[in-house]
Amino acid sequence: MAYERVLLGMGNPLLDISAVVDNEFLTKYDIKPNNAILAEDKHLPMYDEMASKSNVEYIAGGATQNSIRVAQWMLQVPDATSYIGSIGKDKFGEEMKKNSKLAGVNVQYYEDDKAPTGTCAVCVVGGERSLVANLSAANCYKSEHLKQPENWALVEKAKYFYIAGFFLTVSPESIQLVAEHAAANNKVFMMNLSAPFICEFFKDVQEKALPYMDYVFGNETEARTFSRVHGWETDNVEEIAIKISQLPKASGAHKRITVITQGADPVVVAQDGKVKLYPVILLPKEKLVDTNGAGDAFVGGFLSQLVQEKPMEDCVRAGCYAANVVIQRSGCTYPEKPDFH
Repeated sequence: MAYERVLLGMGNPLLDISAVVDNEFLTKYDIKPNNAILAEDKHLPMYDEMASKSNVEYIAGGATQNSIRVAQWMLQVPDATSYIGSIGKDKFGEEMKKNSKLAGVNVQYYEDDKAPTGTCAVCVVGGERSLVANLSAANCYKSEHLKQPENWALVEKAKYFYIAGFFLTVSPESIQLVAEHAAANNKVFMMNLSAPFICEFFKDVQEKALPYMDYVFGNETEARTFSRVHGWETDNVEEIAIKISQLPKASGAHKRITVITQGADPVVVAQDGKVKLYPVILLPKEKLVDTNGAGDAFVGGFLSQLVQEKPMEDCVRAGCYAANVVIQRSGCTYPEKPDFH
């Protein structure tokens, strides 16, 4: 029972509406390839258009929820993970609950009765994905829900916390409560840069949470955006990773570690002023189905070893394994059992 509820995630639960589209579709809705944005009014008709496509799939998603589901799958230990977020009282919300329970994650959703469950359009072109998130109910999360005794009990039980940067747009106060709890109790608090727009437009709330982050995850595009926003004048991912790891910390119990993925290029891990590169598992182009959830899966795999206090090398290897499995399938999905050794 050592791993019971050891890992807690908080974030924006979204039902992924995934479909293969073409470049004209991207142009029509003003979407950049391989980007992640929040939906504006001009994007709203897109969801119905995608739902009408013959190749459409519905998958329980949202960045943090993906990572937690993958960690649970890799661990194969009942009840090891928990997840908190906000859904609507509707059929998509029911679908999400069913999906998460099947995945073995202990979910505590706040159910909003005014807004529909959030959705994310996953537009796949040539294996690359572009995400347009319509947060709806996910945007309604309140820290009062977190403070309820049965939910706060999950915080007290967990030793590791993971929150994608997207949640900074919804409930920075919930993030702060968990971050301060982790620092005060010598627990491990982790966040993800998540998307260039988070680093650009939510810089203030991100900076408030940064001192508490023991691990910072991200990809090379997000790292470069972070560098530019902070006036660092470097595009070198290794340099940026070191600089992020050396930013001030609120708790001295853990030194900060930065983990940056770079697609097919090696994973960059910065700690103690040094960088180590870890090769990824290369995949022949014809085996790539779509990259949706690759970064989330990497984090999930990484966390599955971290909570077992395995060395960095094993954490990264598990992350690469999980990402490799997920990009060979549609959306953030995986076979029944992992074969990671």
